[in-house]
Amino acid sequence: MDKAAMEAVIRSSLVCRLALADERGPYVVPMSFGYRDGVLYFHGGATGRKVEIIRKDPRVCVEFEVDVEIRPGKEACRTGMKYRSVIAFGTASFVEDREEKRRALQTLMNQYAEGEFGFPDAAVDRTTCFKVVIEEMTGKQAGQ
Repeated sequence: MDKAAMEAVIRSSLVCRLALADERGPYVVPMSFGYRDGVLYFHGGATGRKVEIIRKDPRVCVEFEVDVEIRPGKEACRTGMKYRSVIAFGTASFVEDREEKRRALQTLMNQYAEGEFGFPDAAVDRTTCFKVVIEEMTGKQAGQ
């Protein structure tokens, strides 16, 4: 897939899967997200395994898929799948600046709804946001 096709998959996805790893092993978390200009934005709690892992090792992998359908065949080995998917690799970092965090939250909201949203300072201050700058991504489609 070319970059435009991969970005279309990202923009069409409702949920992504964020993959991390620590000394306990791999860890995958389904997440809501926002995407703008090659950067993924996330929000969540200030504590937990995901936050701990990112602080120790910010390298991540993110997976997206859309248009998933089973394509039944008359024989078991003829059954297949239709899908478009993207795997992205990058480095996560926490967004600390209030205005950058506000832009991140706006990007998250715009993944799911149009418009401009207000974010009170108190809500912004208590929200943990992080971003992943995409360094590499690959895409695949099947059954089209």
